[in-house]
Amino acid sequence: QVQLVESGGGLVQAGGSLRLSCAASGLTFSSANMGWFRQAPGKEREFVATITSRGSNTYNADSVKGRFTISRDNGKNTVYLQMNSLKHEDTAIYYCAAKFGTPSYGPREYDYWGQGTQVTVSS
Repeated sequence: QVQLVESGGGLVQAGGSLRLSCAASGLTFSSANMGWFRQAPGKEREFVATITSRGSNTYNADSVKGRFTISRDNGKNTVYLQMNSLKHEDTAIYYCAAKFGTPSYGPREYDYWGQGTQVTVSS
């Protein structure tokens, strides 16, 4: 049974930082492309960042470029999202997801999802 468990969310002031983690089990993590998505109230789920299976390539949404960094530790079956210079508009539930095959920005392309972790940025 595949499980993705996010942690690290919380309340932070604008300009602050948070580091999200996603621990994976039940899948061959080192073969999976991993992504972070987010969903704000009343909005669709949107792509944030993705990293290829070996960590050789990363892709970020324009809205987070220069502020967020995705990374992974295949020895720990964990993917991270370092979020710096947080803005109020980054407030959302953040989800990690896994897919096999080619990397993708589209949430429908992902096979497995975590339950999400809330990030709230106060202005």
